[in-house]
Amino acid sequence: MSAGPEITWTTDGLTLTAAAATVVGYRYDANYDVLHLDPARPVAVVADGMGDGPGSATAGRTAVGTFIASAAPGPKALLAACAEVQRAVHAAGRDIPGLTGCTLTAFVGDGDLAWLVQLGDSRAYRLRNGLLELLTSDHTMAWLGIVHGWLTLDSEAGHRAGYQLTRYAGHPESPAPDILAVPLHPGDRLLLCTDGVHGQLSYEHLQVALTADRPPHATVSRLLADTLQTGEDNATAILIDIAHR
Repeated sequence: MSAGPEITWTTDGLTLTAAAATVVGYRYDANYDVLHLDPARPVAVVADGMGDGPGSATAGRTAVGTFIASAAPGPKALLAACAEVQRAVHAAGRDIPGLTGCTLTAFVGDGDLAWLVQLGDSRAYRLRNGLLELLTSDHTMAWLGIVHGWLTLDSEAGHRAGYQLTRYAGHPESPAPDILAVPLHPGDRLLLCTDGVHGQLSYEHLQVALTADRPPHATVSRLLADTLQTGEDNATAILIDIAHR
């Protein structure tokens, strides 16, 4: 498993170095994850189609393509971009039987700040000073149930609730995303990934992998190779390292 070439962005005294890769795994015949790592500007996106049919593939491609065409820094611009994503996915799925939907997690750089956009249960993590933190919330019934105490993670009900997304691109009610402003510090590592990564690799596994002294492309390759130990899902990761310019 090999990540693509690294991309470097410079902004406001910072250098951002990013790498991305995706693997199919063994469960599906095709990859329903979609990623975008922009060569010209600090924009990175991961999406995970819901299910394994034509609606899943269409939703991921449509959501990512629409988002990168209109995304710009700032909450108003990103809300508008996601509203356009919802319209585009609805239109693309109009003649497709079954569900047309996907998650969307994005990074948009803005000087020494990053805007994170969240719809669904792909995730964004930050490693800072050895501490790995989950920056986004999963939009699932499992997340709500575990946070509020009526479900446990290892229960059968909790497992089922993990597949019940409360927000996603293509949702009939077009819910707005979470939008987070995250200051960027030299030494930070930001990981965007689909649930084929965080659902197969433990927190401890992610922390050890991200703490290891490897460049982004080698770290991404290691993570995705590790997911293939079970290979139960498509898996996609983007890693962004922050350094002084």
